[in-house]
Amino acid sequence: MQAIFVLTEAFKRWWGSRRFRDLGFRTVTYALPDEGEVCYAEWLHTASENPVITQAQVDFFKRFIRPGALAIDIGAHEDDTTVPMALAAGPGGMVLGIEPNPYVFKVLAVNATFNRDKTNIVPLHFAAATDDAEYVYGSGDPCFLNGGLVGFSSNRPSNNRWTFKVRGCNLARFLDERYAGWLSRLAFIKIDVEGYDKEILKNLSGIIERYRPVVVAECFGELNAAERADLFDGLAKHDYRIFRLSEFQLGRRDAMSPEDMLTWRHFDILGIPVEIAPGPASPGQLGED
Repeated sequence: MQAIFVLTEAFKRWWGSRRFRDLGFRTVTYALPDEGEVCYAEWLHTASENPVITQAQVDFFKRFIRPGALAIDIGAHEDDTTVPMALAAGPGGMVLGIEPNPYVFKVLAVNATFNRDKTNIVPLHFAAATDDAEYVYGSGDPCFLNGGLVGFSSNRPSNNRWTFKVRGCNLARFLDERYAGWLSRLAFIKIDVEGYDKEILKNLSGIIERYRPVVVAECFGELNAAERADLFDGLAKHDYRIFRLSEFQLGRRDAMSPEDMLTWRHFDILGIPVEIAPGPASPGQLGED
């Protein structure tokens, strides 16, 4: 009987995880050595890794984002990278946090209200896209922990079992129209949109060429060889040196070649303009100035 009870409870937990629940958040406080206390809204998704805001994260972004700079977080989720980026930019800078998922956007919007003496986060609720249009957002999780726009890259059907429609905006046009006065301060762009990253790089090609920000993009695990080459070229064609990024921390990293895009399945790439990237004399060393 005990075994039946255990199996029944396990089935209940599994079945509950297969149904939609609009999850809330909890507020936590991190004490950072340099920034002091930082309040953070943490999404209560059962599968969440509960991101932690650390000094090492903030120091990584400080390497590229100076106080007063503009940074853009595309696929900001709950703000687990937006907040460290904003701490680097300071209250005189600005971080645009773009997120189409309405369930996690609620948490992002709360985080934008915290730490106003240290940060300036602008939450934007739409999908960064190539056209002003309606898109289908898909996820393999009924509570939409992660997901992205459907139909623009290789993916497993199981990753798009749950869908809804979202508003997309041509991001390059949006930035030119709404934030033209800030673009000269653009220092950093982070993209994490489940395979759509290469399309955003194409859309932002003119802005990247003109303002030369450091760029982080996700190499989604389901991308095929041609899509991976497309992602790599989206930065390399602008004279960027590409590095593999396993975590947002300073340290030694070796520059990647196009062939290296097939070495790992799912990872991030860090693109740095050649004029500021580590050169052959110090390959991959991303330390303090």
